[in-house]
Amino acid sequence: MKASDLRDKSVDELKEELLKLRKEQFKYRIQQSTGQLGQPHLIRAARRDVARIKTVLALKAGDN
Repeated sequence: MKASDLRDKSVDELKEELLKLRKEQFKYRIQQSTGQLGQPHLIRAARRDVARIKTVLALKAGDN
């Protein structure tokens, strides 16, 4: 996910995407704790995507 793509989205779309990624991140953590997560890099990618979305949301809030 690129930050430039996120900047084009509305605040509502970003909040929906953030919620989706948080759920996905939780799912990965549960899978990791039970030993079922075969691709541990997904946790890091989800965490970074959440951070990107939160950064863009903060930038959009500062523009108002």
